[in-house]
Amino acid sequence: MTLDHVRSLSGGINQTGVRAYNEKLMLSILQRNGALPGSDLARRTGLSPQTASVILRKLEQDGLLTKGDPVKGKVGKPSMPYALNPDGVFSLGLKVGRRSADLLVLDMVGRVRHQMHETYDYPLPDTVFGFLRSGYASLIDTMPEEMRSRLCGIGVAAPFELWNWHELIGAPAEDFSAWRDADFEAEAAQITGLPVHMVNDATAACRAEHIFGIGREFRDYIYIFVGAFIGGGIVLDHAVFEGNQRNAGAFGPLPVADINGVERQLIDLASISTLERRLIEAGEDPRQLWHQPQDWSHLDRFVEPWLEQAASALATAMIAACSIIDFEAVVIDGALPTSVRKRLVYLTRMCLATKDTRGLIAPVTAEGQIGANARGIGASVGPIISQLLLDRSAAMFDHG
Repeated sequence: MTLDHVRSLSGGINQTGVRAYNEKLMLSILQRNGALPGSDLARRTGLSPQTASVILRKLEQDGLLTKGDPVKGKVGKPSMPYALNPDGVFSLGLKVGRRSADLLVLDMVGRVRHQMHETYDYPLPDTVFGFLRSGYASLIDTMPEEMRSRLCGIGVAAPFELWNWHELIGAPAEDFSAWRDADFEAEAAQITGLPVHMVNDATAACRAEHIFGIGREFRDYIYIFVGAFIGGGIVLDHAVFEGNQRNAGAFGPLPVADINGVERQLIDLASISTLERRLIEAGEDPRQLWHQPQDWSHLDRFVEPWLEQAASALATAMIAACSIIDFEAVVIDGALPTSVRKRLVYLTRMCLATKDTRGLIAPVTAEGQIGANARGIGASVGPIISQLLLDRSAAMFDHG
């Protein structure tokens, strides 16, 4: 299977009155493939050259595309490649984590233009919404008018049912119960005045990897994000699958055995919170795991045993998942230093090689590329997908 085949999108419509779809189709193809000449876009979409040319001129006039320098071929006149304009549109993203929050501005090609970060012992509504309010005001003040005018929305990535996480985080239940009455969408809309897109935090990370990272190389795969608590996402037929309750890929509850053969949940063995507990028991400050930039090199005596435990549990979980759906790959990323992520992928690959895979085709174990910012980037890209790209997952599973 070639990468060109994996990236393919097709199915343009030539009838009048449906140019919005064709615009999204062309933007989606350019997002996945990079700059292409108009003739190539016409061929890939099945549109006539004249129709493709009209759409491309409209997108260029709207500032969504830029035209590159002519490329001379073997015959005929030089072709003019089109590419997404990084300044064509911008989106905000709010990531709410168990230990920190991030507010960022994403451009059309996935680059983070501005970012603000705040840490806390645990997230509460007043803390999170206060951060959004002050952070948004600060970001708006730093943006030029042209940039502000091209903001298309805000995406919010947060764990579902935050009120149920108080025990794992070590927070008072009565404090966390405030989340039951909190309305994320209403608060974010009131503060920013922008359209709001909610998504599970791990699903958001999966979307970031799928759109901007190594995920585009695979058709069906599991995505694992190792954060304070492990989670992930699922991609089927090149589309992020959110599931019935928009919580697909919640791998934390998967039953696995620890090194003593005792049944545990994956969340108890492969989450950074487990490493935090190791540090606390040794009298170390766990907050150093979240300092930016991340550097865990001085903590190797704690990190290496945790990695070995996490890798073994991940390999077991991968076998269980692949016995249900024939995933071709497992992509592992997380809020980890790059060297730690590489080590986790290597150890997981080694553990997988020792597992009984009778009746299965063992998946490829791949390293994610986005890193700790995946949840914020995945949140930010939600409004861009909604307004400018083809959301294949919605097309596949919307039966209303």
